[in-house]
Formats: sequence, structure tokens, C-alpha cells
Amino acid sequence: MASSKELFDAIVIGAGIQGCFTAYHLARHRKKVLLLEQFFLPHSRGSSHGQSRIIRKAYPEEFYTQMMDECYQIWAQLEQEAGTKLRRHTGLLLLGMKEDPELQTIQATLSRQRVEHQYLPSQELKQLFPNICLSKGEVGLLDKTGGVLYADKALRALQDVIRQLGGTVRDGEKVIGINPGLLVTVKTTSRSYQAKSLIITAGPWTNHVLRPLGIQLPLQPMRINVYYWREKVPGSYGMSQAFPCFLGLNLTPHHIYGLPVGEYPGLMKVCYHHGNNADPEERDCPSSFSDIQEAQNLCCFVRDHLPGLEPTPAIMERCMYTNTPDEHFILDHHPKYDNIVIGAGFSGHGFKLAPVVGKILYELSMKLTPSYDLTPFRISRFPGFGKAHL
Repeated sequence: MASSKELFDAIVIGAGIQGCFTAYHLARHRKKVLLLEQFFLPHSRGSSHGQSRIIRKAYPEEFYTQMMDECYQIWAQLEQEAGTKLRRHTGLLLLGMKEDPELQTIQATLSRQRVEHQYLPSQELKQLFPNICLSKGEVGLLDKTGGVLYADKALRALQDVIRQLGGTVRDGEKVIGINPGLLVTVKTTSRSYQAKSLIITAGPWTNHVLRPLGIQLPLQPMRINVYYWREKVPGSYGMSQAFPCFLGLNLTPHHIYGLPVGEYPGLMKVCYHHGNNADPEERDCPSSFSDIQEAQNLCCFVRDHLPGLEPTPAIMERCMYTNTPDEHFILDHHPKYDNIVIGAGFSGHGFKLAPVVGKILYELSMKLTPSYDLTPFRISRFPGFGKAHL
């Protein structure tokens, strides 16, 4: 194995969206950074691939809405630096029962944070979006800041900008060993590297990477089925018709989300925000009974709420989530090694927040005062997980 004497300020393990934004902030602050990725780029094994993600400020938790303010600014900054468009404004429509507590909390958060939004009773919603049908008692709440992020383009743009800023990106190098210390040594399938700090953003592989470091976090990798549904009349659910992204809150056993037609001609993405527990090395195993139940629930939702779509999916793809028990992120130092930082558990809603997550992980790795209160993201919130077992 070749040995590299080169010393980095920081090594980032995992070149998904969180790792890329972490490396981006390090490189922008003139730190010597190495970004490592086990697969050859681009790849579709993790949580950051695919063409589109939702961006929104609508959250029940005020701290996410506050973080999104800066996220929008950094997304715009990246678009300027990369010279490419990375998002499209569509609005984000929340659908739920009028008395739904989560919907009411989100509305209160948007009001307190002065985010432009509109409450839509059934008749008003029908006038704005005639190809959405509501059941009795359902209403809409429109987050006017919402839209679509172009995920694949964003990853490519970030990796290009990191290199332009002097950062190093190495793909096809799986980490096979980490030796902690004043300088951290990282061994890959190709060579060894040293750095003053290490940031682990390894998605569903996080606990694999952490095991030799004496800690396992309450992370559950999940295999998510991504469904696409054909329009009966081409263009009726497209961005050109001002059709929004949407989230269905508590209308089915799990939340449902959808994005306007864009990835595939004539096909709209409508999916469950949930999946089955899975090993990331075995995510392509056959469908289970719960997959069939999930598809049936989605078929009923599409038939009742989106009558302009064929009520059976045309395409199914797969993605990975890595969930924490409370679905909030982990952004923290390793409990024993303060020059090892962990970003994990993005629970299927981290992509839009990656600009600020990356900034926080950069700050932690450089021992700077974090820009945000990290109480919701500390490992110690999980009893028994705040100590390293070595």
C-alpha cells in the first residue's frame, strides 16, 4: 500500500451532499481538505443521488426554519460560483386535516419566522390547483419559499468548486482503518493519509466507519422506494403549470411527498417518507410484503388526491435514508476524540439543510464556536450513546 506523507487540515469521509458541503466550507476558508468517497463518482448507492429534492422553510421545529434562511443564501452563492442553476421555485403545499396538530404547528412557526405563506381552505385550494382533490376536512398550507433542488447538479457543482478552491477529491477509495490521535491517520484501499481533524459523513455506512472508534450510534439505515406516476394529460402536473411540490401530513400511515414532473417526461414523483430497515450493502434485495402494502396505500392516495395521474406507478427506484430515533440530525464531536466530528442521521430531510450542516461541521472540526445551538443534535440526547466503549 502506498503511503502519503501529505498532511491535511481535515479529511472528510463520504462525498454525499453533507460531506461535499463540509469540504466546501473548509476549502473556502483556505483549509487543506481531502474528501474521500468509497465509490466512483457519480454513484447511486447512498442518499444524495437522483435529480431532485424539495427545498422548504416549512417545519414544525423553529430551529430548522431558522437554519433554512442561511441555507437559501448559500445555495444562491453556490449557484453564482458554479455558474449553473441549482433550484427552481415552485412553492411547497402542505396537505392535512384542518385540526392536524403538525399542520397547525408549522403554520405557527412560519408566522413567527415571518415566512411568506398562505392558508388554503378546500375551495381556495381547488381554484389555485384544480388537479388536486381534497377529502372532507382537508386543507392546504402553501409555503411560498418552497421549490425543487437539482440534486445531481448540486453534487457535481460542489465537487467542481471544491477542486477549484484547492481541495482534493478522491473517489473509489474505501476507508479500511482509522487511527485516532493528535494527528488522525486514515487508511484507504489505496494509501494512508494524515490530518489534524476528521469529519465522518458516511450516511448509512456511518456505524461501519465508527465501529473501530468504539462508538455505535442509534442510526437505522432504511431502503426507500421512489415511485413515478404517469400523467393522463402530459404537462398537467408540470412546473410550467405552476404545480407545487407537496407534503401530505398524516393522511396515510406515513407522510407522503411529491414533486412536479421534471425528472422523467410525463412522470411525477410521489413517494412515502418511510421505508424498510436495510443494510446499505444489501439495498437491492427483493421487495417485501410491506413494500406491496406501501404501494397500495400510495395508489389509493394518488387515485383520491391526484386524479390526473394513472393510479399505478410507472417506475420504481431506490434510495437510502439513515434515521435517528427522533429524526433529528447528529452533529457532534466523537465523545472521546475531540478532533473527530460526526455528521449523521439526516433522516430523509437533510439535503436542503446541507449548506448549514456543512458549515457547522466545519466549525466543529476547527474548534470554532458553532453558529447555531446544537442542543437538538448532540449525541448525548440518546441515553447510553454519549460514551465511547474502548
